[in-house]
Amino acid sequence: MPSDLWSFTLDFYARPGVEEACLRLQTDGANVCMVLCGVWLGKRGVKCNAKRLQEIEQLATPWHDEVVRPLRELRTQWRPAAQADAALGLLRESVKALELEAEQQLLKRLQALTQDWSVDNADDLSLWLEGLATEAANKNRDALQMLRVAANQTADRA
Repeated sequence: MPSDLWSFTLDFYARPGVEEACLRLQTDGANVCMVLCGVWLGKRGVKCNAKRLQEIEQLATPWHDEVVRPLRELRTQWRPAAQADAALGLLRESVKALELEAEQQLLKRLQALTQDWSVDNADDLSLWLEGLATEAANKNRDALQMLRVAANQTADRA
């Protein structure tokens, strides 16, 4: 398992079913970067508690709402027109690249926040997922279960 959050995220997201599960959670309002951070923390054995969940949310929510979400909304809004307009299609791809870069920056910030949290060999993956997926967790139990299964198939803790 990669030790840094960005590499872990790229590896984990490529696993069968993970992208679909993340997109379903995202559609229901989850911040996927927070959820993926939770998977990473859970796989590393970091103990989940209310204070840590709150710290992650306080760091991630403003960046997500003010940077990532507007880029995603613009990219999504341009999808139909970009299919018929090559120049707009190129701009849309640039926005997509910016969106990915904004997510990468958020994951770097989350890693910096959590880097000193001790590894306790805790088995708190479900707590991390439930705590960070928020309302989307109630709507999409199947997506959370897919992430649990995929996480349990990854290599042991780093």
